Amino acid sequence: MMKNIWSSFIVAFAMYSKIPMPKTEWTKDHMKYSMCFFPFVGVAVGLIEYGWFLLASYLRFGAVFRAAGMTLIPVLVTGGIHMDGYLDTMDALSSWREKNQRLVILKDPHAGAFAIITGVVWFLISFAAATEITGKMMPFYCAIFVVSRCFSGLSVICFHNANPKGSAAAFSDQAQKKATGCVLIIYLAILLVVMCSLNPVQGITCFGTGLAVFFYYRWKSYKYFGGITGDLAGYFLSLAELLMQLAVIFAATIMGKL
Repeated sequence: MMKNIWSSFIVAFAMYSKIPMPKTEWTKDHMKYSMCFFPFVGVAVGLIEYGWFLLASYLRFGAVFRAAGMTLIPVLVTGGIHMDGYLDTMDALSSWREKNQRLVILKDPHAGAFAIITGVVWFLISFAAATEITGKMMPFYCAIFVVSRCFSGLSVICFHNANPKGSAAAFSDQAQKKATGCVLIIYLAILLVVMCSLNPVQGITCFGTGLAVFFYYRWKSYKYFGGITGDLAGYFLSLAELLMQLAVIFAATIMGKL
């Protein structure tokens, strides 16, 4: 049992991060709890982000250089796997084709004009937002990488898959769904309590934004694709992290004016 759990941890990090992991076979037993450990990739991203922020502050780097590092860290740690899904999805949505043709565009390895345009917009907004992050906001900023992966993991095991042969379907089919769903919900409950205990306004605003994007993602995926795919899960995660980042800044700004 413990061996399978450890292997599930390795599979989650091997799939969703560039952090070196021991080799393991991707069998059903080794994959059935992997979504339980997907949020731990977010923990790793958050810890590295916090470490970079402290280092940049200690060395008195400028806000621009510090923000550049904060923007790049999630991409470097994950290898850009979620951003790839975001770009593919934006290409498909911008095509205004039929549902089946949108699914074909998701599989196309070539980047279209809309992918490039929306990718640049995403990085500009994320970078600009990162310049506004202060030390008091950092716990919430780091938490968004865990919250987004909890919701993303729930979607993989709970939502209908539009592509039965895709990566999302593979993890969904192999998952111990009831146990994994309970674990992810417990993670989310703990995160909500901790965030609200630090600051109720920022905690509720940040978490609520992630929840709203989660339901928006379900509606969008079902309407335009007939369900989710691995690319759409990456689209959700990238969009949720960006909007939660803005929510943290918005809540802090409103509180500062009260």
